[in-house]
Amino acid sequence: MMLDEGFVDFDLEVNGVRIAGAMSADADATDGAATATTATTTAGEKPALLLLHGHPENHLMWHRVAPQLIEELTLVMPDLRGYGRSSRPESGDDHSAYSNRIMAADAVALMERLGHSSFVVCGHDRGARVAARMAADHPDRVRRVLLLDVAPTLRMYENTTRAFAEAYWHWFFLIQPAPMPEMLIGADAKAYIEGLMGARHAGLAPFPREVLDSYAEGLRGADRARGICEDYRASAGIDLDHDRADIAAGRLIEPELRVLWARHGVIERLFDPLSLWGEVARSVSGHVVDCGHYLPEEATAEVVAEIRSFLGSAA
Repeated sequence: MMLDEGFVDFDLEVNGVRIAGAMSADADATDGAATATTATTTAGEKPALLLLHGHPENHLMWHRVAPQLIEELTLVMPDLRGYGRSSRPESGDDHSAYSNRIMAADAVALMERLGHSSFVVCGHDRGARVAARMAADHPDRVRRVLLLDVAPTLRMYENTTRAFAEAYWHWFFLIQPAPMPEMLIGADAKAYIEGLMGARHAGLAPFPREVLDSYAEGLRGADRARGICEDYRASAGIDLDHDRADIAAGRLIEPELRVLWARHGVIERLFDPLSLWGEVARSVSGHVVDCGHYLPEEATAEVVAEIRSFLGSAA
């Protein structure tokens, strides 16, 4: 599924991997399909916004948000490594190839390739965790960050309860040793996508069929499903090491954070996101939104308004 007119697909080599996705069309990508040779820059008069998707999605999760912002912002929407049409590189025993730090480096390299030395970021779910790591590691590149429905990963693991484990069962399923999770998901990707996403507050109603099919295609077969498993294995290991190292060094996230979370979700029910992000960031604000976990699809107007007011003013 393509986004509306005004967007082009890209598939670029950055940071040693292929990163695919979609971005605002520009004069340097007039053929309608941006490639490694045609997508040299999107830099221009409009400020740049990097949009990072969550699990188990890809860049199409922004299909309702992006068309409302295209006239005022240059939008870049990659598939994280391991997701969608992006690469699934091999990973070692520490799963570092799928760490938030490496995914953040992918995104910074992508934005640099497109001519953006600094930018604002909005991330949902896994993408929000990558965005937070990017803000910590690259404060000279990231101006402001909007995080959607996440609390800090380390604190969520440290405060695991039965209620959390039951609600976020996939966190603990996906980290099991290869190849069991990959094989089970890859054998019926549609069942995994619809079972996970459909069990949340709004069910499957917010998601067009062609978007769900695109998500499933990205997980069809054990080799394609491997990427998401490696993401979560890294999250339960090396990502926590990086977070602990920041805390031990007294290192705070410097760019300003805005956090939105779902009233009908696990973050609202089990965590205090503003307090927890306040432990690791210098400046944090935010509020709850009356929706479920998938804010960009369920509460599009509120997300667009926050992007305009919080990120647009800093872009």
